[in-house]
Amino acid sequence: MKLRSFFITLAISVLILLSLAGGSLYWILAQSPLNLVSGGVLREPITAIFVPKQAPVMISLLVNPDRLEALAKLIAFPQNRRRSHQQFLTLEKQLLAQTGLDYSSQIQPWLGEEITLAVTSLDFDRNPDNGVQPGYLLAITTKDSQLAKEFLQSSYSKDAIAGTSDLIFEPYKGVNLIYQKNRDTDVNQTLSATAILNNVVLFANHPKILRDAINNVQVPDLNLKQSPSYQEALKTITEPRIGLIYANFPSLSAWLGNLPLPELPEITQTLTVAFSVKSEGLVAQTALIGGSKAQDRLPVLSQPVSTLAYIPPNSILTAAGTDLNQLWREIETGLATESPLQQVLNQAITSLQEPLGVNLPKEIFPWVEGEFSLGLLPHPHSGEPDWIFVAQKVPGVNMSEILEKLDELAQEKGYSIGNLPLLDTTVTAWTKLTTAKGNHNSSLTQLAAQVSGLYSETDQYVIFATSVEAMSQALSTSENTIIRSEKLQQAIAGLSAENDGYLYIDWSQGQKLLEQKFPIVKVVELSIKPLLNNLRSLTISSQGSQNSIRRGTVFFNLGVR
Repeated sequence: MKLRSFFITLAISVLILLSLAGGSLYWILAQSPLNLVSGGVLREPITAIFVPKQAPVMISLLVNPDRLEALAKLIAFPQNRRRSHQQFLTLEKQLLAQTGLDYSSQIQPWLGEEITLAVTSLDFDRNPDNGVQPGYLLAITTKDSQLAKEFLQSSYSKDAIAGTSDLIFEPYKGVNLIYQKNRDTDVNQTLSATAILNNVVLFANHPKILRDAINNVQVPDLNLKQSPSYQEALKTITEPRIGLIYANFPSLSAWLGNLPLPELPEITQTLTVAFSVKSEGLVAQTALIGGSKAQDRLPVLSQPVSTLAYIPPNSILTAAGTDLNQLWREIETGLATESPLQQVLNQAITSLQEPLGVNLPKEIFPWVEGEFSLGLLPHPHSGEPDWIFVAQKVPGVNMSEILEKLDELAQEKGYSIGNLPLLDTTVTAWTKLTTAKGNHNSSLTQLAAQVSGLYSETDQYVIFATSVEAMSQALSTSENTIIRSEKLQQAIAGLSAENDGYLYIDWSQGQKLLEQKFPIVKVVELSIKPLLNNLRSLTISSQGSQNSIRRGTVFFNLGVR
């Protein structure tokens, strides 16, 4: 296994541990002796002191894996405790399969409360002759330093007996480094350089990474723990947590592309994510720094928007909020140009607007200044999925003029504009005549009207849909609406009532459809597939800006029953 693949496996394993812990939390017991029922622990990773400020990514698990498993057993349904335990065992075996180690006898006795993985540099030796060589660091706290030393000594002894190791013991600034002979100059593809500093065991793929880690401790200005932006981000995340991710987006993008330097080094953009345990899942609190300076503002909503009353409960993807024009401007200015987040967003917008035949940022967003909702519905005959978009009418926006312009755009694309009765109202439809052969017993060609889109008005709202079936559902939701559905209530239960709206994804119902509709979903799924095995739904919300830091929350509704 290549070191890059092994590191990614380690990172995903930490995420899976988080999901397994969260997925079993259906009953939060106040009397739990595990001290995790409040969501986690109120501390930051102490091992961040070994990680450089410019590190592309750091992932930290802040509680012992055994405590997570014990918590899962304690509060999972009794009939599902065996499955929960088996999931932990499977993860353990997969993670250690390439190492030959046994967790229960060799690692569990000394493993402490924190495991941190970090890509510390993009190309630690800057030698063009051996290609790009990222630096990798694994820092593990111990509950028994002596047992940790004995574990390392035993591992070294086995290698020596097998004749596969010629060890070097190097004292460096009061710390003993241990690595294989010639590894100080050769590139190593395993985490074979080790050191123990107080109650922390360090593993790296090269002695230089260990030396740099020790330097980071002794020169505070070098390490991530002392980074002002990192500390400012943590101040905005006040909930207890069981894990944390820190990512420097330009450097992370370069690492994923196996590049020695970021393509746009002048860009500064970081994301800090803290994972907390909540009923039925995990909550990820995020703090985004970078791009243009964000103006401090409080969330604008205290309850779900009224436009959700027109979105059916079977919606697979639902977005809802207020002042879409302002939201889009903030996103455009808040994300650095050509950053990974900007690229993902642009691809999603392109996938959405192509079937509609409109330029959303130019033709739709500018006049949506009130409440809005967007829903993606499965087609009743398993065809192309349908969209429903609902916008609130606001003073100062001439909706009749806007609808006339949209009709003109439709006509320019070859569509006819006409009215048709639907339920108790009249809707405007954009249609185009198409030809098709009759049934197999007829050679006659038949004409059919293909509906590309429809819209309808009420006193307060304008409703758009991509099919008659979708419009019919929107107009007949009545009490049967997504905002009243139990699944959405569960999906927003872990979010603050004070927010800027929701992006809700019913993963259990729409996984295949979303993969087809948005190719980026498939790419993301492949990279974190184990984490998604138990995912029922995903809900994202924004909580405004604080000290120029954009705040957001993601709730993973996990279904380990």
